Amino acid sequence: MKTPDLVFRGRRLAGDHALIMAIVNRTPDSFYDHGATFAEERAREAVRRSLEDGADVIDIGGVPASPGPEVTVAEEIARVLPTLHWVRETYPDVVISVDTYRAEAADAFCAAGADLVNDSWAAADPEILDVAGQYGAGYVCSHTDGLAPRTDPIRPQYDDVVASVVADTTELAERAIGKGVPREGIMIDPCIDFSKNTYQSLTVLRNVKALVDTGWPVLMALSNKGVVGETLDVEMDDRVIGTLAATALCAEQGAAMFRAHQVRETRHVVEMVASIVGTRPPANAVRWL
Repeated sequence: MKTPDLVFRGRRLAGDHALIMAIVNRTPDSFYDHGATFAEERAREAVRRSLEDGADVIDIGGVPASPGPEVTVAEEIARVLPTLHWVRETYPDVVISVDTYRAEAADAFCAAGADLVNDSWAAADPEILDVAGQYGAGYVCSHTDGLAPRTDPIRPQYDDVVASVVADTTELAERAIGKGVPREGIMIDPCIDFSKNTYQSLTVLRNVKALVDTGWPVLMALSNKGVVGETLDVEMDDRVIGTLAATALCAEQGAAMFRAHQVRETRHVVEMVASIVGTRPPANAVRWL
């Protein structure tokens, strides 16, 4: 299945394989890198490396998703804006995503040139939809089953977790359109591990096609997450292979974009999958031709 075109504030992303969103955390306490890109120069180097490795989108975040010390809006903005300004000036054509759930922060970031609001908390701050609509930015519609931002669930229960994901994300997508968010800039994200135990996340992963069949482009944010760790019983530094296996299966089902820590490895996976399913020609086929 060919990756659908996506347009974020006039920047069109089209390709013959799933797209890659590179993670750049401007936080000292992210679950995976524990502050590896908290220093500004380290963040810039991560951006450079990600683009060299084939990233299509740079996703910058200033607040971790997990519970922890409070980060004020002012602090979030102060963390993200310098990197955002530098990326926009240095790479004027790249699509910049901001990982935020707060309208005030999203407004500051879009005013500075961000193209996509990656809201992992399903419009918990409903005015964030107005911000995305005002700027004509893209918006990610996430599934959290009503979980409050930066909290953990207590034994999440579903009659049908896939049906819940489909219903909630598509309803939010329609709300976003009603607020003026361009249709071609909207994605839906099942939010693997958010309000989901490992069994529920695995159920979603094996049913990504149900999300794809809604017609909305699907963003998968599964990189090095707990579902991989618990499924394989491995620690954080040993989750890459499991992540890439899940990535391959989701790409084959038609996911449009993957949020990734390991950009080069993820790009190789999605390109290989695309060539197997027939949407991408080999890059250098010469043997016995």
